[in-house]
Amino acid sequence: MTHISRIFRMTATAFTVALIVLSCKSKLKAAEDLDMSKSPLQEVDSMYLIQSKNGAVTLRVFANVMERFDNDSVTYETFPMGLNVYSYGDDGVLESTIRSDNAMHKKNKRSGVEMWQAFGNVVVRNLVNHQTMQSDTIYWDRTRHEIYTDCYIRMYSPDGFIQGYGMRSDEKARNAMITRPFNNYAVVVKDTNEVIIDTANFIGPLLKSKHSQK
Repeated sequence: MTHISRIFRMTATAFTVALIVLSCKSKLKAAEDLDMSKSPLQEVDSMYLIQSKNGAVTLRVFANVMERFDNDSVTYETFPMGLNVYSYGDDGVLESTIRSDNAMHKKNKRSGVEMWQAFGNVVVRNLVNHQTMQSDTIYWDRTRHEIYTDCYIRMYSPDGFIQGYGMRSDEKARNAMITRPFNNYAVVVKDTNEVIIDTANFIGPLLKSKHSQK
């Protein structure tokens, strides 16, 4: 083997090793740039959660998709295809509902504080007071047992229509108050014989057929 061929072979080998090292470094750099906290650790389809107390259901939560994430300080779940929450009173009757196009649940690992955020066409209904609230974003603080927002909100009830910015209420939306209302109207005169039916919990009488009435 001539001196020139040996030099050529050594140069080719060194060039190949350099390419391998460069390729490995580029892959290591790509791995370093990959933020695992932005990738879900778990994904659940058709998530269904039931919370009970003394054998009675107090809460039901349903979502088409749930994605779970984790980092050093918090764990959180996202619900990119919407969230539905059903809250029951002490008597087991459905009292309030919350639905939204998107949602997120966060829990601080150190303090244990939990926070739910529903956003995108959020609708909150209290079936006992016959109130409906609509907003873009609603926060649910389970530690303080309250829901609130600083966004624009509309509230419909048998007493009239209220709109404004900001709302505070207990978590079952029993005593919702809009903090900065404007351009509202109220029902001044009401029919004292009016009967309001809870369509969510009311079954109604059995209707007799024409044959049974004869």
